Order: sequence, then C-alpha cells, then structure tokens
Amino acid sequence: MAEDNKTAQVNMKIPGMKGGPRNRGAVVEKPVNGRETFLRLMKYFAREWTVIAALFAAVILMVVCSVYAPKLQSQAIDYISLRKFNNLNYILVIMMVVYIIYSICTFIQTRLSAVLSQRIVRNMRQDLFDRIVNLPVRYLDQHSHGDIMSRMTNDVENISNTVSQSMSSLFSGILTIIGTVIMMVILSPQLALCSCTTVILTIIATKNLSHAMKKFYSRRQVLLGQLNGTVEEMVTGYKTVVAFDRQSFAEEEFNKTSDELTRVGIKAEILGGSMGPVMNVINNIGFVIIAAFGGFFALKGYVSIGVISAFIVYAKQFGRPIDELANIWGQIQTAIAGAERVFAILDQPKEDKSGSQCMDNFTGNIEFSHVDFSYIPGKQVLYDFNLKVRAGQKVALVGSTGSGKTTVVNLLMRFYDIDNGSITIDGVNIKDIDCENLRKNTAIVLQDTVLFADTVKNNLLYSRQDASDSEITDAASKANCHNMIMHLPEGYNTTLSKDGQNLSQGQRQLLSIARAFVASPKILILDEATSSVDTRTEKRIQDAMTNLMKNRTSLIIAHRLSTIQDADLIVVMDHGRVVETGTHESLLASHGKYYELYMTQFAGKTI
Repeated sequence: MAEDNKTAQVNMKIPGMKGGPRNRGAVVEKPVNGRETFLRLMKYFAREWTVIAALFAAVILMVVCSVYAPKLQSQAIDYISLRKFNNLNYILVIMMVVYIIYSICTFIQTRLSAVLSQRIVRNMRQDLFDRIVNLPVRYLDQHSHGDIMSRMTNDVENISNTVSQSMSSLFSGILTIIGTVIMMVILSPQLALCSCTTVILTIIATKNLSHAMKKFYSRRQVLLGQLNGTVEEMVTGYKTVVAFDRQSFAEEEFNKTSDELTRVGIKAEILGGSMGPVMNVINNIGFVIIAAFGGFFALKGYVSIGVISAFIVYAKQFGRPIDELANIWGQIQTAIAGAERVFAILDQPKEDKSGSQCMDNFTGNIEFSHVDFSYIPGKQVLYDFNLKVRAGQKVALVGSTGSGKTTVVNLLMRFYDIDNGSITIDGVNIKDIDCENLRKNTAIVLQDTVLFADTVKNNLLYSRQDASDSEITDAASKANCHNMIMHLPEGYNTTLSKDGQNLSQGQRQLLSIARAFVASPKILILDEATSSVDTRTEKRIQDAMTNLMKNRTSLIIAHRLSTIQDADLIVVMDHGRVVETGTHESLLASHGKYYELYMTQFAGKTI
C-alpha cells in the first residue's frame, strides 16, 4: 500500500494543455522502483518482438534518410554554384528517392507504434482484469474501487500513449542526434564545434523553464481537482444546498477557487507558451553563428556554400530531438509509475478456491464452532461464535449495526477466512469444499440489488447459465414478478439500464429473488432484502422469499423484526457475540436484548 500511495496522483485532463510539444510542464509521476518496473514492463514488449524488430528497422532507415538528405542537398547546391548541371540531375533523383523512403518509413513507424501499443495494452488489460476478478473480497473491500478502476483505465492508457508516441520518438531522437553529430563532424569539424554552443543554451533554458512550469502546472492540477470536487458536491447534494438556501455560499466558494485557478492558469500558460519562442530564439542564434562562421570559413576556403546550407538543416535537426527527449523522459517516467501501480495489483495473490469436496449431495446442515474473526488484526469482530443450522431450517440473525451479522455470511461464503474455529456443512469443513461449488449451491439476495445492463432473461440466467426458458418463467412466477416482466416493453427480452435504474427498487428486488430461484440453491442467504422498500412492496417480496425458502436452509439478516417472526430460530448478536437464541415468542418472554429491539421498533419505546 505504501508503494501505491507514493505513485498515486490525480489523473485529470487539464484544459489548454494540447499545445506545445507533448503537454510540456505536466506533472510527472515518478515510480518508486523504476528499474525493476521497467524490466518487468519489457516482458510485455518481448511478446511482440517481431513488431518491435520491424519498428526499429523502420526507425533506423528513417533516421538514415533524414541525416543523409541534407548532405545530398549540400552537394546539389555546390553543383549549382559550380554550374555542374550534369551531376545535378543524378543528385536530385537520389534526393527524391531518399525523401520517398523517409515518408514510407514514417508511415510504417506510425502504424507499427499503434499496433505495438494496442497489443501491449491488450495483454496488460487482460492480465489485470483476470487478476481483479480473482482477487479476494478482502482486497476489494479494503481498496478504493475508483482507484482500482483508475489503474485499469488511466494508468494502462498512459502506458499505451507512451508506447505509441514516445518509445519510437526516443529511439529515433537518440539516433538522430548521433547521426547528425557524425555528419556535422565529417562535413566540417570547425562548424560542428561552433554549433554545439547552442546546445548549452538549450539545456539551460529547458531546465529552468521546466522547473518553473512544473510549479504552476502542479498548483493548477490541485486547484482543478478542488474545483471539480466543489461542483460534484454541489450537484450530488443539490437538494440539500437548496433546502438550506446555501446557493450563494456555494457560488462564493466556487468563484474563489475558480479565480485562483484562472490566475495560476494564466501564469502556467504564459510559461508553457514561452518555451517555443525561447527555443526558436536559441535556434536562430545557432543559425546566426553558423551563417557568420560559415561565411568566414567559406571565404577562407575551408567549406563550401552547400556545406553551410547543410549545417543550417543539421542545426535544426540537432536541437529538436534534445528538446523532445526532455519531454519524452517525463512521459516515460509517468508510464513506468502507472505500470508500477498496475503491477501492484498483479502481484496480489489470487483468492484461495482450493477444496476437493462437492456439495451436490449435501443436505445443508451448517455449523459454526468457536469461530473468531477480525477484518483487521487486533480488532476482533466475532468472539467464540457458535451456531447450528439444521437442513431446511430458517434462522434469523438480528442485532444492532456492527454486531457481526453480515460477517457471518461473509465467512460462510468463504469471502474471508476465519482466524480460529471451524465452519462445516454436513460435517465437512468449508475449506475442504471446492469454493466454486460452494457458491454454486448458495444464493444471496442483498439489500442493494445488482442488475446488469442486459436483458431481463440474461440477468436471471446469471445465477445458472444452463437454465431453460420454462425454468426461468417458473422462477419469475414464484418470485411474484412474472406479470411485472410481461408488462415491460419486450418482456423477458427487455434491456435494463445500468443497475436496473429503469425499474423501481421493489421490482429490482423481485428480480434478484427470481435470480436466486433460478440458481436452485441448497443454502439461501437473505441480507436485509426488504429494508429499502415500502410496506406494500415488502409484502410481495416477503411472499416471494417465503416461496424461495421452502425446503432450503436459510439464513436471514434483518433489521425489520416483522419479517422474521416466523423463523425457526432467531439468533441475537451484540458486539460479535451471541447473546440470545430462541423463537420470537420465547425471546419476547425473556425480556432480553431481542425484547429491547422489538419494543424500540414497534412500541416506540426508548431503551
């Protein structure tokens, strides 16, 4: 987690940063262990070695053409000045061939870079998604879902952009600098030495301006994050803002942050926009130096006019890669930091689903024996928890919030491993039962229903893919939602919106019960399944759940005690311990904890 936090940054697109070479001045994320991460990232490149080999071949040929072309131009100018027109045609043809080859190689480089980046990102996303869907529930509970999604999207996208835009540019830039220096030295060592003076000016200007820009761009990102947060809070909590007449306060806070963002943004844009003119001034100084010294050397007979023209082109070719390499390096650092965050998830161990036993012939007798459990070491949640549930029995778990009711379900489903004790089904420890088989024979109906953006039929099939149409219809009928489904525009083929938002809460709950029916489980878990619906809808859901619980071992978690009065056994929990067990009538008669809960709900009594 420490490493994750060091590389975590606000991933935000800043308006106005399209201009300039590769978003100059953007905040650079630095990896904690860059070398190890880079070597690991190279393993993904190794899978695509044929594409990389072709890409590098195209880049090398492209650089050779770009370096050789000015020399040909120099020769052409010299032939013109010497009036050797017979040789001129030959040089012009070669120049045309060189430029055509250069253009073809540029196209190939662009295409291969795109292919390479998308293949690498595809492989990385597949590995990452495979790991995420097989992570223990504990990891997903303890980590921000937004952060995990950001690694799948933003971080992987940063890697993709770097591969497609920067890797070949880095390689070609280095080769261009080397090739240009060699050609300049070959043509005229004296002019080559004079040209190098501008390199010092370029390095000094780039370093100082980049430092100043980083300061203002960092501040702008922070302010933009604050501004977005203010807008999000105002929009999501708009009714509260209006109800308390706080519109003017919200507007004042927004304008305060917006004005500061404007001031910082102006300074950042001025600095960002000044880099190009400063580099142009330095390049022009280089041209003046070449023109002055070149003219002097030409008069002395050291160089020809064509060499001077070639040096002007080489000076431009020499300065551009230096400027770009500074920005590319920052992009590569950000990409490696993103890769480090991706690898942090890939390094997480997969969920332990081991077990050889099968539940297909089990009856459903459940026993918790002396179970201790803590989500965080040192903060125990369950203390010496004991519970026996006979096959076909309906057992309700009640208690105040935080008493450990849902934890019992998490342990039964093997979402978490217990610290001490044992949990058995028909006498077999659940650790010895195949995890997928255990969950296949267990169905959960939660308070917060989860429906997918798919047809009603496919949502019901989610619990058992091989269910027939008749089984689906029968399950929906028993769940009291068949008529509701038939009134939808396309019946069972109606496509639901995300999370089933085009249905009411009660309709979504009935569909989740129907999905549990389709699963035909041996063990049923109902977790606050009616807590967020009205009384009339609750009656329909309650009837559907009664049908679902017939001849099944059922665990019910409920705050509404009216829904569990007919339970075979009620287990009252408090601070991770079982404090009472019995039927509804016997627990009321004992005037204990259950009696207090019941009186608080139905008699309005404050205990």
